[in-house]
Amino acid sequence: MNEKAKHWLGAVAVMASLLCVFAPLRAAEPSGVDLNALEGWDIVVDGDASPSEVYAAGEFSRLMEAATGRPLPTVQQVDRPDRHVFIGAGMAMRSSAVGFETGTFEPEDLRIIVRDGNIAIAGGRPRGTLYGVYSFLEDYLGVRFLTFDHTHVPKLAQSRNVGPVDHFYHPPLSFRWSYYGENFAHPEFATRLRVNTITSDAQLGGKTGRNLISHSFGKQIPSAKYGKDHPEYFAERDGKRLSHVEDDWRDTEPCLTNPAVLDIVTADVLADLRANPGAENISVSQNDNNKYCECPQCKALDEREGTPMGSLLTFVNAVADRTAQEFPNTKIGTLSYWYTRRPPQTIKPHANVQIQLCSIECCMMHAIDDPNCPLNVQFCEDMKNWGRICDDIAIWNYNTNFRNYQLPCPNLYVIEPNVRYFVANQAKGIFMQAAGNTTGAEFSDLRNYVISNLLWDPTRSGDELIDEFIALHYGKAARPIKRYVELPHENAKARDVHKNCFGTAQDYAIEDAVVQAGLEHFAEAMRLAESDAVRQRVEKASICAVRAAIEPCWDLKEPADLSPELKERMLPLVRQFFVLCRKYGVSHVRETATVEDKQQEFIVLFGLPESEDLGMLSSR
Repeated sequence: MNEKAKHWLGAVAVMASLLCVFAPLRAAEPSGVDLNALEGWDIVVDGDASPSEVYAAGEFSRLMEAATGRPLPTVQQVDRPDRHVFIGAGMAMRSSAVGFETGTFEPEDLRIIVRDGNIAIAGGRPRGTLYGVYSFLEDYLGVRFLTFDHTHVPKLAQSRNVGPVDHFYHPPLSFRWSYYGENFAHPEFATRLRVNTITSDAQLGGKTGRNLISHSFGKQIPSAKYGKDHPEYFAERDGKRLSHVEDDWRDTEPCLTNPAVLDIVTADVLADLRANPGAENISVSQNDNNKYCECPQCKALDEREGTPMGSLLTFVNAVADRTAQEFPNTKIGTLSYWYTRRPPQTIKPHANVQIQLCSIECCMMHAIDDPNCPLNVQFCEDMKNWGRICDDIAIWNYNTNFRNYQLPCPNLYVIEPNVRYFVANQAKGIFMQAAGNTTGAEFSDLRNYVISNLLWDPTRSGDELIDEFIALHYGKAARPIKRYVELPHENAKARDVHKNCFGTAQDYAIEDAVVQAGLEHFAEAMRLAESDAVRQRVEKASICAVRAAIEPCWDLKEPADLSPELKERMLPLVRQFFVLCRKYGVSHVRETATVEDKQQEFIVLFGLPESEDLGMLSSR
């Protein structure tokens, strides 16, 4: 054999040996899983699983079966290395090929691994695993939790290959509250949307430990208890102490430079914390009025700081210092609201003080960071300045028309930029206040879906969420519904409307052309609806169009104010409004007025018998 042949054979031998070495490595490359080929698989739940992890396994089982048509058995122990869906960080999962530890995970952190014939979904306790299951179902099966009675579960195609996947998620907000009646009425649905402020039910993961910061002085230092003997404990306005009032929440504030007030409020806070020793935070905050104290001491402090937050934050810091001696891990929260929204010039929140910044004056028609919106520019400046002195800020944002729950409110498209702005500016929690005391507010199902999804994942597209919900929920009726959703927004934009969360139809540019087109769009949607279920969804959504149509008589009080022509035109629409409210469980027409209250007003206005029931179909 010549030298060239020997060299060639040697090279072949080397290549062959290398192939032998690297062949196992190639074989060991991770592979994904076909979710439509899980025959022989099981769901593994540890015997020491928490209630929410057991519930999570049930949710996975039910929805996977709905997607594939095949049930998976649930077991606690394994006898083979693969074909398992591990739910929760039990011993079997941790010792498997897809095992990982969750001991350092925060309460809602989650991790999903899909690889080599196994799936592992686990997270921090108490909610991480449950939220991981919902994320898996959404991301890899296309499940969509639209309403409490409508979960979209697409049938899987012949093959659905997923992975390999190794996904970790830490939600940027620890406090997420989409404040709609639909969530209160159906806490299991709120849990599917990862709204973590609704229920203490352990199988649903319970609530976040962070509480909403809200008005508290009316409870902590009530004038009914202290006002008679100690008027000096309460706000001085125009030389008079507001110590004898009907409603503390609306009519008075404490004198925050009075040492006795500090003693009383601190004692009340400590009593609450002793009764709830695990509380993460507690409110020490102004009542819901602007009658803050203007006594010489309070006034001097506020003038020095350039804001009434001067006296309030000085007081809150003092309470925080005292409570820290017994409860060093509990924070004291206060509202930055109305007259206290601007931070003080020199005083800073102590390390155990939280700020809940409120946007009540802001325009709902424009994004909160729109530099061309005169109502919003100052809010952004205030948030920026709070961020310089406080590292624990939450947001109280407003997302409905509190004077007219069912009236169209053209602010749907600013939800996404608002949430992103808050998160980008280090908000740790967001309370999106809306129609929490009723179901059936204007497009409440759509709004709840958009808000909840954005609070969970602010990187999502608000426009895509809107389109997704409308397409899936309204089916063949989706197109006219989408046109109606866009109609008031386009009109408000064209009219350059700037208005906060208390408005009339005129304030939001809900004009006659918008009203008429809205009724026509819903009539078309009803014709296109392909099933009774879709027709009911369209009908519920149409309440806002009917409400807009009866605006000409909504605020009239006396029968003499109602012309015969208007009465004849409005009465059928008024009846339709109350029939729909009755059918779809609408209890309130605004924050402080019920449907029954409004019905009685209309009975008087239209000169109907006192026994009339406008919500009965037979009344048509």
